[in-house]
Amino acid sequence: MEYVELKISAKSDEQAEIFTAFLSDFPFDSFTYEDGTLLAYAPCEEYETCAEQVDAMLRECDTEFSCSKVEQQNWNAEWEESFEPVEVNSIPPIRIRAPHHPAPAEGVIDVVIAPRMSFGTGHHATTYLMSREMIGRDYTGKVGLDMGSGTGVLAIIAAKFGAERVDAVDIDDWAYENCIENIAQNGVSDRIVPILGDASAIEGKSYDFILANINRNILIADMPRYAATLREGGELYMSGILERDVEDVRLRAAEFGIEMDGARFRNGWAVMRCIKK
Repeated sequence: MEYVELKISAKSDEQAEIFTAFLSDFPFDSFTYEDGTLLAYAPCEEYETCAEQVDAMLRECDTEFSCSKVEQQNWNAEWEESFEPVEVNSIPPIRIRAPHHPAPAEGVIDVVIAPRMSFGTGHHATTYLMSREMIGRDYTGKVGLDMGSGTGVLAIIAAKFGAERVDAVDIDDWAYENCIENIAQNGVSDRIVPILGDASAIEGKSYDFILANINRNILIADMPRYAATLREGGELYMSGILERDVEDVRLRAAEFGIEMDGARFRNGWAVMRCIKK
C-alpha cells in the first residue's frame, strides 16, 4: 500500500491540533508534529477521494503545505538516520529503539522496532500514552488484541509483560509484514499472531484485554466488535483520539457496557482505559 505524506506548516500547537482534528475525519491514519510542521499520512487511493476538500481547506487557512508520495525505501533510510530511542518513564522503564542502537541496561524493557510504512515507534504521543498506560498491568497468562497494530509495538510490550497470546490486526499489508519482522526481532513470535484484516477478523474470538490505537471514527464504528470479544472484567485501552474526543468515545463505549476507568493526556492527545462490566 502506497501512502501520501501531507506536510503542513502550523503557526502554533493549537493550529496543529485544529488541522489534525479536521484531517481525522478523512482517511489520514497517522500524524506527527514537530518544530512547526505537521505531517499527516493517508493511503494514496483513499486520499484521492478527499484531496480537493483537503486542498480547499488548507488554502482557506492561508498556510503552506505540500503533498507527496512516500516511498518505502526512502522512508527506511530517512528513519534510520534520524530516529532516536524513546524512553518511556515508568517502573519498569521501557526503551523503544532501532536495531542499530545499543541494548539498554538490565531491568529496562527493551523493544526493538524497524518500521516500514506502518506507524508506532513511540515518538507519536498516542503510542507513548498507550505504552505508559500499560505499565503496572498484569498481563501474565492473558490473551489480548492489538487492533490497528502497525509496527506491533504495543503487542510486543504486552508479550514482554507476560501476555500468553496477542492477536496483532492491521488492514495495511506493509504493517502486517513489518509486524512479523518486529516480533521476530524481539523474540516473541511464539506469542503474537499477526493478522491482515479489519475488525471483522476478530469475530468469534475472546480477549482479556484490547489495545486500540486508531482514530475516533474507527473506534466508534468498531465498538460493537470490541464489546463482543472482550470478556467480562476485561480492559479496553483506546488512543489515536484528541482530548476533545474522549466524551464521544466514552458514551459510545457505555452503550455496550464498557465504562471508562481513567484517561491520560499528552500534547492534546488522549488515552482511555475502560473496563467491561
